[in-house]
Amino acid sequence: MPQPFIAACVQYGATPDVQADIATALRLMTQAAERGATLIALPELCAGLSARDGKFVPHACAEAEHPALAAFADFARQRAVQVLIGSIGVLAGDGRTFNRSLLLDAQGRVAARYDKIHLFDIDLPDGTSFRESASIAPGERAVVADLEHGRLGLSVCYDLRFPTLYRSHAQQGAVLLAVPSAFTVPTGQAHWHVLVRARAIENGAYVIAPGQCGVLAGGAAVYGHSLIVDPWGEVLADAGGEPGVICAEIDLQRVADTRRRIPSLANERTFSA
Repeated sequence: MPQPFIAACVQYGATPDVQADIATALRLMTQAAERGATLIALPELCAGLSARDGKFVPHACAEAEHPALAAFADFARQRAVQVLIGSIGVLAGDGRTFNRSLLLDAQGRVAARYDKIHLFDIDLPDGTSFRESASIAPGERAVVADLEHGRLGLSVCYDLRFPTLYRSHAQQGAVLLAVPSAFTVPTGQAHWHVLVRARAIENGAYVIAPGQCGVLAGGAAVYGHSLIVDPWGEVLADAGGEPGVICAEIDLQRVADTRRRIPSLANERTFSA
């Protein structure tokens, strides 16, 4: 069984200024590394973001040209840590953008890519509307990546409401689940903690869920409360509503122990509808 390690979530609110966001992220990532974190996770759309007409508008370009990728790859290499770029905007070729999560290894190389599958198209009771599909192209493939310590299932924000994605990750050997997000305040207050804990409990896995906080340019308020949750559903760290860093020890023996206590993966059966 791998030795325990420290994971960190970095929390802040992105702005339309990509370079400013990169500087904010690097400052907080440095704090995480100094606290011993060897896996550092950033929020969804972490470099260059505003809200307009009920949808998020990320800075977008070709992946290889995105300044955040180069900056965070340099950090990963210099600090010898793994970095989860929660997501950045990558041009899709049809006028829309992929909401792409990237896992960097400790040499700064891209170890995995995941394009957000489920898109947030919703009308809220307070009259607020979001149409993510107007600007974001959906991904089509679930991704489980190999970390130094174990397998990590990738997802982004609204994916959290679709438990079959995480079950697929667990069935493929994921012991950690990543949920970088920019949850809105109304839905975050109602459902964020419950859903993150549920995904951990259902699958007997750690969940690492870095979120954006504050008010975006254009007025959308995002919830914050980055979480690290253990396989039993215990919240190990909660960032609250302000920018900052949370860290927690990840002991994968707890995954094995939890899955022995509640062997739902082993007990699962196919059935007819």
